[in-house]
Amino acid sequence: MDTILYPLEWFVAFVMVGFHKIFSTIGLNPESGWTWALSIVGLVVVLRILLIPLFVKQIKSSRRLQLIQPEMQKIQAKYKGKKDPESRQKQTQEMMELYKREGTNPFSSCLPILLQAPFFFALFRVLNHLGQIGSGAMKPIGPLTQELARQAESSSIFGAKLSSTFLGSTDSATKIVAVVLIIIMSATVFTTQQQLMRKNMPAAALDNPMAKQQKMIMYIMPVFFAISGVNFPIGVLLYWVTTNLWTMGQQFYTIRRMPAPGSAAEKALEARRAAKGQSIAKVTIPGVSSATIAEGESAAPAPGTPGLATADGNAAGKAGGQRVQPKKNNKKRKR
Repeated sequence: MDTILYPLEWFVAFVMVGFHKIFSTIGLNPESGWTWALSIVGLVVVLRILLIPLFVKQIKSSRRLQLIQPEMQKIQAKYKGKKDPESRQKQTQEMMELYKREGTNPFSSCLPILLQAPFFFALFRVLNHLGQIGSGAMKPIGPLTQELARQAESSSIFGAKLSSTFLGSTDSATKIVAVVLIIIMSATVFTTQQQLMRKNMPAAALDNPMAKQQKMIMYIMPVFFAISGVNFPIGVLLYWVTTNLWTMGQQFYTIRRMPAPGSAAEKALEARRAAKGQSIAKVTIPGVSSATIAEGESAAPAPGTPGLATADGNAAGKAGGQRVQPKKNNKKRKR
């Protein structure tokens, strides 16, 4: 485990020390816990910026996944009541073929969390090892020298050390800060998931098994964070609060600007566009439901998709549903 996580621990230490130097240069106290806390916030910002391309890919995949809900329901209805292994295998096979044909993946929404997990464990280990690095029992991690580790280990916010945990401390200040951060962390997870289900899911999609799983996650995840949070250092809790707030804000912007087809957010977008006198083009995948794209915005088909078409049947190669002119085949003439 040490060998696998060391490069990530080095990256975490490098970013934190880098932000610590920046904040110290602009006048903050280098020994203050707030300087190190802002360094952890800076680490979150760097990670989330690096994950933006993956987030965009996730949004496109999720959008297409919602567009093909009618096709998925047809397959489910086809094999409804059939519990034999052969029917289940055929259903799974048809589902996978549909995903492949439309260029989507039902597990794409989990990728940002899965990619953040190794960095989370790396930060957890760095904060847990501050005392050992500061005392000389462990070697420094990259630019995190013995002096800086000792400084970070003794720093605190509201009287709570960044390396302390709720269960591992008898200090009341640490317990209060930990409880407040755990509550905020759980509340932001619940709010983000609720926002997704209430505003960005069509009514038809709320009855399928995937929606029921998301509803379970909406209630289970806050409980999971609350139970596991008592073992996290204050710095790790601060990391999760920051990344949850980023996720909530990022999702709010996405739902407002690029809502799922058939959702309440899409109707709200159409109303705003209509009030401004802007036209709305309905972009569809052949044979499935439509998606709203405001005039002037482009819609790029996912890999392996035969192409997007507007409601009048024209190809959506240009904004506003303009027809793409067919290209002449000069090869046949030459022959």
